[in-house]
Amino acid sequence: MTSEHPNTFAIAQQQFDLAADLLNLPQGIRAILRVPQRELTVNFPVKMDDGSTRVFTGYRVQHNLSRGPVKGGIRYHPNVDIDEVRALAMWMTWKCALVNIPYGGAKGGVIVNPQLLSMGELERLTRRFATEISILLGPERDIPAPDMGTNAQMMAWIMDTISMHRGYTVPAVVTGKPVIIGGSLGRMEATGRGVMLMVREVAHRMQRNVTDLRVVVQGFGNVGGTAALLLDQIGCRVVGLADASGGYACPHGLDVTAMRAFSEQHPTHTLEGYTASGVQHISNAELLELDCDVLIPAALEHQITSANAPHIRAAVIVEGANGPTTPDADQILTERGILVVPDILANAGGVIVSYFEWVQGLQEFFWDERDVNDRLERIMIATFEHVWQIAQTRNLPMRTAAYLLAVQRVADADQTRGVYP
Repeated sequence: MTSEHPNTFAIAQQQFDLAADLLNLPQGIRAILRVPQRELTVNFPVKMDDGSTRVFTGYRVQHNLSRGPVKGGIRYHPNVDIDEVRALAMWMTWKCALVNIPYGGAKGGVIVNPQLLSMGELERLTRRFATEISILLGPERDIPAPDMGTNAQMMAWIMDTISMHRGYTVPAVVTGKPVIIGGSLGRMEATGRGVMLMVREVAHRMQRNVTDLRVVVQGFGNVGGTAALLLDQIGCRVVGLADASGGYACPHGLDVTAMRAFSEQHPTHTLEGYTASGVQHISNAELLELDCDVLIPAALEHQITSANAPHIRAAVIVEGANGPTTPDADQILTERGILVVPDILANAGGVIVSYFEWVQGLQEFFWDERDVNDRLERIMIATFEHVWQIAQTRNLPMRTAAYLLAVQRVADADQTRGVYP
């Protein structure tokens, strides 16, 4: 495994092994938790607009079910593979356990570039994929959500497909769906809001005023764009942003609101072609190495590696994406004294509010947005404080501290339930 082309699942297992060693987990429990419990691969046909039929490959992986039904997004991306989905499912298990909500981890994906499909083709693909994996889905079994390349409309199609099969409406079978059909207020912004809360809490621990912080955000989608906007609103100076079109930097601060409006109006929903006084166009690689106080990688996995970790100039990294930092890079960052708020904590806001949406759907009793945001904040801050305390007491990186807490909770659940039969 090289830093340039790391295997995502191998990284996830390496992170687990470190925690398992520190916890002295029994070999039997390690063997259970080190691999997914269930994996489903489907190859399914979709009628295209030109009358042709294409066969797509998709996956749904359930890592661990000992703490409750499994939860995890569905990703549409041309580079989806089974090992990536396995890793994401495992990370979801730790994330749910870390914030102490009653879920195990799952993940799904389809190998497709959604930008190359029409809305009709996307609907037919989504409904057929939902049908193929429907043997696993249900409010009490497996609850998907949006992820990279998917959105609230696609969750609506999945909910409708499952409901048609059941013969009655099943709103709690997915989360991240539109509010008009049972989605939760605050869900769309939840992951980015959680990232903002983690930046604020780190600043408090480091006795820094948020208005003094220079922030760089890699990724300008649902997570990065929301985090950048919320950080701008609390007074941080966002000095760098990037999306698929490249990086944008301004030492005096970017106009995040204007950039968000530009991308929303753009045909590809990117910043391609954006210009403003004092804004310099740079590469994604250059963006990660900008001089700043806080770096938020909120794009793809493996962005911070052993190749660029020595050149990172941020004092703090708050991981908005899943798996943006490789283990080799983690070691370099630790040696350099750079604080990393790990993905399973920093981006947990989405699954927390997905949990709220699921609860609301089951009860058919809905909360207002302030209630959702207040509950999210309480859970995120309490979890941060718990992880911070473990890290300080045991002199560990925050990622290791978070894994100790999360893995122990899942191991305890497995051991308490026992092995059937």
